[in-house]
Parts: sequence; C-alpha cells; structure tokens
Amino acid sequence: MSEFVIYPAIDMRDGKCVRLVQGDYDQETVYGDSPFDMAKQFADAGAEWIHMVDLDGAKAKKRVNHEHVLRVAKELDAKVQVGGGIRTKEDVAFYLEQGVDRVILGSVAVNNPEFTKEMLATYGGERIAIGLDARDGFVATEGWLETSSVKAETLAQELARHGAEVFIFTDISRDGMLSGPNTVAITALAEATGKQVIASGGVSSLADLTELRERKNRGVSGAIVGKALYTNQFTLAEALQGGE
Repeated sequence: MSEFVIYPAIDMRDGKCVRLVQGDYDQETVYGDSPFDMAKQFADAGAEWIHMVDLDGAKAKKRVNHEHVLRVAKELDAKVQVGGGIRTKEDVAFYLEQGVDRVILGSVAVNNPEFTKEMLATYGGERIAIGLDARDGFVATEGWLETSSVKAETLAQELARHGAEVFIFTDISRDGMLSGPNTVAITALAEATGKQVIASGGVSSLADLTELRERKNRGVSGAIVGKALYTNQFTLAEALQGGE
C-alpha cells in the first residue's frame, strides 16, 4: 500500500473532453475536442493511470464513447480505467479483452449486486473497481440522477466480502466544485472495508492531495483529479511529484 496514484480524469461527452458541475449535464464546460490528445498530454507528463468516463454512456446506460477509450488503451503507455455505461458482461469483456486495465461498475453495483459479484469472481478485484458516488452517505445511480436507499459503506463491505479490492468514492456535493475532497468519508470507507479507496471529486489544490496522501497507510490509495488540472490550479507534473 506504499504507492499513492494520481488519476487524471477525462470525462467524455459527444466525443469531447468536458467537465460537469456536480454531475449536472446542463452545467458543462468543454476542455478539448479530442480525448486521445488529452490522454496523450497526461501520459507524456508521466501519468501511470488515466481515468476515463463515458458520460453519454452513463446516461444512455450503454457504451457510447468506447472508441476513444480503446485508442488510449492501445496507443499510450498509461493504464486505463473506464466507467460509464457498463451494464452487461459483454460491456465488461469488451473493455478488458481489448487492453483496458480496469472497469468501474457504478450504478450496476447498486442495482445488480449479484452481477457485480459475478464480475468480481470472473476478473478479480484489481480489474473491477466499484464506483460509489454518494450523496449524504447514500449511493446515487444513473449518472447521479437518482439517489438510492443504500448506504455506501454497507454496499462496500458486502462487495469487499465478495472480492472487491478497489473502490472509487465520490462525494457528489464536492464534485466539480474545487471545494476539497471529503477526506473524512473517504478514510472512513477505507477503514470500514480494509480495501483501497480512490478519492474522487473536489480536489482543488496540492494541499488536498497531500492530505489524502497522508492517509495512504489507512487505505486511501489514490486520487482522481479533473477540474483542478483543466483550470490550471496545478499541473499534473506537480501532482505526481508531491510527496513520492
């Protein structure tokens, strides 16, 4: 658990790189026309992993921007994890058999835990990450359009018993707001599960990353960074250098 990984994020909509505020599709900023070019910049800057999200897919409940993901996985050195619109065995196999390193199951982990457990059994907990997007501690689904009655911690403990090793925790209230991550909730989830938790949402400064990195021995294994990079709060190189 010694390494703390920075995951630069590429959110794709209509084939472009965008950022939303708190998952609101009406609050969108376009940061680039080519997800591949953005990923190449990140890889060239030293990113070990790239986090890609198919926003169209999340909304449509099926893969939409997959060609961009596969191109990055095939042509760049960085590892790729992808989420959004992954609902079936075929979706999972499509990515993992074509060079993508890790698939994120989000809404489906809440709506269909049995399927999620089957995928964990098939591919292992390092290749199937569980995306827990929480609003007031409860998991939100369908591109954050709905909030379930399932507690993030309860679901995480259940899936950890079935082989989940990696969780990605997003506090929706912090996402795209540059207001700092919910470090307390992230650390609590890591300690409750005994597994790796990647922080997502709200990272706005190198100090935020330092605060998260200081908790790596408690299971906080990385951070997804999006808006802060796009709005030049700090560079990816600076993020990667911090404290390693």
